[in-house]
Amino acid sequence: MSKKNPKNKMLLSTVILTIILAIIIAVATYFAMQNNKNKEDKEIAYTDLIKEISYGNIEKIEMTVNSTSIKVKVKNNEEEKKSIVPNTQAFIELVQQKVAEGNEIELIQKPQNVWAKIPETLFSLFPTIIMIALFVMIFKMQGLGDKGEVYEETERKTKVSFNDVAGLEEEKDELIEIVDFLKQPEEYTKMGAKIPKGVLLYGKPGTGKTLIAKAIAGEANVPFISMSGSEFIEMFAGLGASRVRKLFDKARKLAPCIVFIDEIDAIGSRRTTNSGAESENNQTLNQLLVEMDGFSSEETIIVLAATNRPEMLDKALLRPGRFDRQVTIGSPDLKGREEILKIHAKEMKLADEVSFESIAEDTAGFTGAELANILNEAAILATKKKHEKITNQDIDEAVKKVTVGIEKHSRVISEKDKKLTAYHEAGHAVVSQFLPTQTDVKEVSIIPRGMAGGYTMYKSNEDKFYISKTEMEEKLIALLGGRAAEKIALNDISTGASNDLEVATQIARDMITVYGMNDRIGPISLKDNDSPTGMQMFGDNMEDYVGQEVKKMIDTAYNDAQTILKQNMDKLDKIAEVLIEKEKISEEEFKKFFA
Repeated sequence: MSKKNPKNKMLLSTVILTIILAIIIAVATYFAMQNNKNKEDKEIAYTDLIKEISYGNIEKIEMTVNSTSIKVKVKNNEEEKKSIVPNTQAFIELVQQKVAEGNEIELIQKPQNVWAKIPETLFSLFPTIIMIALFVMIFKMQGLGDKGEVYEETERKTKVSFNDVAGLEEEKDELIEIVDFLKQPEEYTKMGAKIPKGVLLYGKPGTGKTLIAKAIAGEANVPFISMSGSEFIEMFAGLGASRVRKLFDKARKLAPCIVFIDEIDAIGSRRTTNSGAESENNQTLNQLLVEMDGFSSEETIIVLAATNRPEMLDKALLRPGRFDRQVTIGSPDLKGREEILKIHAKEMKLADEVSFESIAEDTAGFTGAELANILNEAAILATKKKHEKITNQDIDEAVKKVTVGIEKHSRVISEKDKKLTAYHEAGHAVVSQFLPTQTDVKEVSIIPRGMAGGYTMYKSNEDKFYISKTEMEEKLIALLGGRAAEKIALNDISTGASNDLEVATQIARDMITVYGMNDRIGPISLKDNDSPTGMQMFGDNMEDYVGQEVKKMIDTAYNDAQTILKQNMDKLDKIAEVLIEKEKISEEEFKKFFA
């Protein structure tokens, strides 16, 4: 493989060709307009020319053999004019007759100049040339040539190994077998084992699917052919299937190797009716299925694929013999987050006070990409503040910037809005303090961030895989604490609780329709997957029952929040007063109110 990226090279040539065509069209248009303007000024109609000849106003006529275009010179006018003669023989006879009658007309007949016709011929062919150039450009953009970037050991752009992948220890253990297959396939074939044809990596964005695929290629020291699922689909029918064939032909030549298809759901989604663009998708998917079936045991080719939406994939792709293994790439746990932070912080200047363990505790649920982004934002903030090293304060600010948004100190806030926001956020914090399942308050602020007028930040020091009914009910109470505080303290409510109400309603609905946590509805799932009837299969009144139970849960949580606040009005008032004065309360300051 050449050192230049063929995709970038093709893109560059396409851009250059487009610019050249645009310049040619602009120049041609300009000259055509000038030419038309000059023609209008210098042309004389044939009927007017006959009149001028009969009046004796023409003193010279210049003609070219086998041409209907002539030049004439009118008396007392220095400029020559052009005209088109319908019948040159009849016109010559007319001029000769006028000369015989005594008119002084100089008639000049020139032989035809072949070279003079070339510009006119080229100009007439110009639209055809442009059409051909555009046709070539479109086909280049469609990429009829070979697709897929190949990274070989000698020219690999990113030398990634399993040492660069953290937080996925079990996943690495499972995928290390793929590396062994590629390095020494004969050891497995002796035992009668067949090499896996495909491995599907799925998980939410940013968990490291592409990274671990590159690490497998790096560990195995084999060519790594990378291609995105969207690159197969184009506007011309049949191109997707053609590209699949060419991709696997290339893989067979480079075997042993790895073929990596990112975002495979672009071509691997469930097959539907054969109409329009769906027909092209179906053909591409069918060709992929055929190619994966066509591997022989001697061909050491492994197809890796990544997707965020495994439920979208066609079942034929997921059967044994195609994607033999399906590996879930989930969000890292506490230890995994700590290891990921250490990898991304290798080249960064960190203060001695920075603790990766502490950062990992505060970022439960974050993916590897999000953790890398937090450290990068912290480095940017430290640079802007002229710090010599990245501090804990920079990292805390980066976490808030990523999760909530940028602080907006410049926004002018009225005293009324400031008081309302202070009681709203104090309501969240106070209610949460008296709910056993809710995590500790880390910070309360009434400084606007992003779209929020203020925020209450909680500590997230543990990874949760399951959430209990009690925890979800208390989450509803905490969410409605802001609205309850507005009502109790100010005897008014505002639009500031709109997001809280939206989240609370969704939680209550999921508790009833997804998790079966309601006594009246019972332990059934009303989640509408592929069923065309949805809730109707449980009776015509089921939707009404669900709505009534959602409202009942929200009302109960709202009343509980008001009860907690009425019993702790002194604390609510004090916290709101401090917020109005200082605009921000830290974890330590907040705990003092309840000491």
